[in-house]
Amino acid sequence: MSDAGYELEYIHDAFAKNWIAPLGENVTEFENSMKSWMGAEYAVALSSGTGALHLSMLLAGVSKEDKVFCQDLTFAASANPIAYVDAVPVFIDSERETWNMDPVALENAIQQYGVPKAVVVVHLYGNPAKMDEICRICEKYGIILIEDAAEALGSTYHGQKCGTFGEYGILSFNGNKIITTSGGGMLLCKKEADAMHALKLATQAREAFPWYQHTEIGYNYRMSNICAGIGRGQMKVLTERVALKRAIYQRYKENLQELPLSLQPMPGNAVSNCWLTTAIIQDGYDITSIKMVSALSACDIESRPLWKPMHAQPVFAEAGYVTAGHESVSEDLFRRGICLPSDTKMKMEDVDRVCEVIRSLF
Repeated sequence: MSDAGYELEYIHDAFAKNWIAPLGENVTEFENSMKSWMGAEYAVALSSGTGALHLSMLLAGVSKEDKVFCQDLTFAASANPIAYVDAVPVFIDSERETWNMDPVALENAIQQYGVPKAVVVVHLYGNPAKMDEICRICEKYGIILIEDAAEALGSTYHGQKCGTFGEYGILSFNGNKIITTSGGGMLLCKKEADAMHALKLATQAREAFPWYQHTEIGYNYRMSNICAGIGRGQMKVLTERVALKRAIYQRYKENLQELPLSLQPMPGNAVSNCWLTTAIIQDGYDITSIKMVSALSACDIESRPLWKPMHAQPVFAEAGYVTAGHESVSEDLFRRGICLPSDTKMKMEDVDRVCEVIRSLF
């Protein structure tokens, strides 16, 4: 059966049982299958990964003027929920071995700003962060760790799935992710009480009364039974999708190894899902990431620079930013980095064509 066949089977079942809105068998089974696949204690299916991050802030007790330390090199959705709860973001620079949050910079930030309410670590482009060191720091100071694994479904660190290290883990099923529910996300929790509270908050925080009664502000964040049906279908091909992403990365690595490019490094104790294959251009060449993006675009090949660091975004201009030393690693990666086409629908011949264009630039 094709991917769409699996998905349509569950969607048709939802229509047949008239379970279109949130709740229903698809939601429950999608949560159960993802929880089992991840090795997580509890899972709550939501309308987006951003909603999951927002709920994690609330569950962590983050409130107005609390400090939250967040990875600097990431998509804005990692940081925006900090603003949703009127907390104060402080952005932590990357290290070069994984491009993720630098544990040294994290310690520096604690010395400079004090102990934060929470830390948001991101597995950038699917590459696991240095979780041993980051978890150790959070445990040392009693900091709640929120793990943004939106890009890292299928990545592992010491054999453990990314998204299951923190007190809260976030997954995304947006249209550009390894599996998609057209939109959607999931919150992973270690405690049943947190999962139940998240479920309540995601369904407008209705209390157990015959009438609609509310003692706290709620949100419309629950995943629909239709979207969950798509997710159930795609769970059947998740392992295959991850293998395809890794094969694409390996093809790029083989084709580009003699060029002055470096793919995102992978430490030996981690296995990335290779959600996006990314590279940085070595210094000393008259080729910038923008020039490479333009050259690929001229050949109808879509690419883009790496995420622009959060501390450099106008909306976070007043936020704090901490590095491990004098240089900004995230700024340097942004200046020289590029995201290459990595869709699982690509054939290896497509990857070869991208590499031909890149080779013509040097």
